Amino acid sequence: MKYDPQTALIHAPRKAPQYIETVQPPLFRASTIIFKNTSALFDRHWTDDYDYSYGTHGTPTTYTLGDNIAQIEGGDYCLLAPSGLSAINLVNSCFLSHGDEVWVADNIYGPNMEHLRNLETRYNILVKVYNPIDINSFQPSDKAKLIWLEAAGSVTLEFPDLINFVKKAKEAKVLTALDNTWGAGLAFNAFDFGEEHLSVDLTIHALTKYPSGGGDVLMGSVVTQNKNLHHQLFRMHALQGIAISGDDAALVQRSLASMKIRYQQQSQSALTVLQWLKLQEQIIQVLHPADEHSAGHEYWKEVCETKQSAGLVSVIFKPEYDMTAIRSFCDNLSLFKLGFSWGGPISLVMLYNLSEMRRLPQQHLQHGLLVRFCIGLEKPEDLIQDIANALEKMNKPQSQ
Repeated sequence: MKYDPQTALIHAPRKAPQYIETVQPPLFRASTIIFKNTSALFDRHWTDDYDYSYGTHGTPTTYTLGDNIAQIEGGDYCLLAPSGLSAINLVNSCFLSHGDEVWVADNIYGPNMEHLRNLETRYNILVKVYNPIDINSFQPSDKAKLIWLEAAGSVTLEFPDLINFVKKAKEAKVLTALDNTWGAGLAFNAFDFGEEHLSVDLTIHALTKYPSGGGDVLMGSVVTQNKNLHHQLFRMHALQGIAISGDDAALVQRSLASMKIRYQQQSQSALTVLQWLKLQEQIIQVLHPADEHSAGHEYWKEVCETKQSAGLVSVIFKPEYDMTAIRSFCDNLSLFKLGFSWGGPISLVMLYNLSEMRRLPQQHLQHGLLVRFCIGLEKPEDLIQDIANALEKMNKPQSQ
């Protein structure tokens, strides 16, 4: 049958073969997915491993990325979200309800705490804060439903006693969710702590960081080994209309092959910068799990058998350096750019006032303003020289 040119353009009479073997998997952009017939439409179920029904639920592009992220993390099932925070919120929305108790580390990722405080106000969810380096501060009641773990902790990089926190949560029948962005599934396997059946229930990962690697894609993931938990999350994922674009998935997929190499380089560069920072007179404390003087170093050695760590190093300046001096230091950096996030090619820096961020006593931390360095792919000696130049130019303490 001969169609009008406009119709023929939409319903092309000839179609190139859809599948060939390529280095990168095909990119599918889809909202509507075409069913071959009514059997394909009705003989499917949303719990199928690959349910192609609508673009929000998944395409070969997004499922391929999810499978690879699950493999990297050591899990079996993965859901993708538009950002790391979106993945975190998915977990909170799925597993917390009126009257539940949720436990969060004092050094938890700030936006997660904000989200939980919002749920506390609106839905009477009780948010309890524990000290990440004191397992005795985690005392779950019979209402406890979820504990958030973070290794290493946000900004101050304490490494918790993951194994015993997970054991204690399991004994109390509390769901364990680990923000595994720092470890990236490479520093340690959160689904296998070397003891039979000991693992977290969920890992949440900001794929924005190391998996993306370019500082240009926002994405998050939730991984589990438990099919029941996965189905609960998948249902909430669908009800909330959470989805990612095929283009973004393809970009992250393309970067996965180099992620381990990038992680190793940034880990090693961070250690080089760390050793130099410890010698600087303006700095009173250096924070990094691989440093023997940092909180939780022994737990990092126990869990991270590869002795790798993300490219993050935090420092606390001596108390005589006020915010004006610290801002001067950051402004005088050249290679380090002022910005949030990490895991990309460019080194970043950010400054923090811990007195405005923490709720519990911080005996393991010195008093002073904190600066976090996120090490990129530059030569570490060049980064050290950049920091040295900025230290030389920064405003002197008022007492001098």
